[in-house]
Amino acid sequence: MARVSVEIEKHIAHVTLTRAEKMNALDPEMLEAIIDAGESLMNNDDVRAVVISGQGQSFCAGLDVMSFGAMAGKNPTDFLMPRSHGNANLFQQVVLVWRKLPVPVICALQGAAYGGGFQIALGSDIRIAAPNTKMAVMEMKWGIIPDMGGMALLPHLIRGDVIRQVTYTAEPFDANQALSWGLVTSISENPLQDAIILAKKIAAKSPSAVRAAKALIGFAEENTAQPDKVLLEESRVQSTLMGKPHQMEVIKANLQKREPNFD
Repeated sequence: MARVSVEIEKHIAHVTLTRAEKMNALDPEMLEAIIDAGESLMNNDDVRAVVISGQGQSFCAGLDVMSFGAMAGKNPTDFLMPRSHGNANLFQQVVLVWRKLPVPVICALQGAAYGGGFQIALGSDIRIAAPNTKMAVMEMKWGIIPDMGGMALLPHLIRGDVIRQVTYTAEPFDANQALSWGLVTSISENPLQDAIILAKKIAAKSPSAVRAAKALIGFAEENTAQPDKVLLEESRVQSTLMGKPHQMEVIKANLQKREPNFD
């Protein structure tokens, strides 16, 4: 059975986790399917925004522990340490592929977003959660630590003491708490609908400028201690946009009081 579906409509890629009967829990097949979905969009110039959602009552309940029984007898170093996907292993790429995509990724959350599911959400640019959403850094429940890229992402979002609390305790927290900490962008009664509305707004903007903005924001996050590098990169990126076709179309559209057409 397919684990993930990808549909592209009007420059928006809709990526849906489709294992609803298991709360979209992550088994080996689903890990591979999520990576394949993300990487299939990597060089698709037609895509301007991505919306990730999960079918059923929950976004993703985390790892399907029973399905990983085959790993019990293996040396964890053998499957965790190899960098099979650039700077990441397979588990980390499930999350980081969304951060590596050149276009904005919006995640719609409901029900449970635990463990690996929570970390997938962290890989997106924007997270919209239903009021009933419960989130957790669940790994400590199983005597392990979050290892799907979350520790590369969390320090950019929230304070260190909060990271420690949610990691040490593995206790679930609700959408309101996540919003106050900065882990979700907004709360919505219909997060998928609002994610699609937002994706449409983004898709209507200059494709080259949006891609440049995502790359620049990532660069700035990684170089917060080196403002001179960020300032130089800001100027360099701007110089690649000004006077180019997309920017000229934006100017014409603004002057003519119409929507820009980038097709």
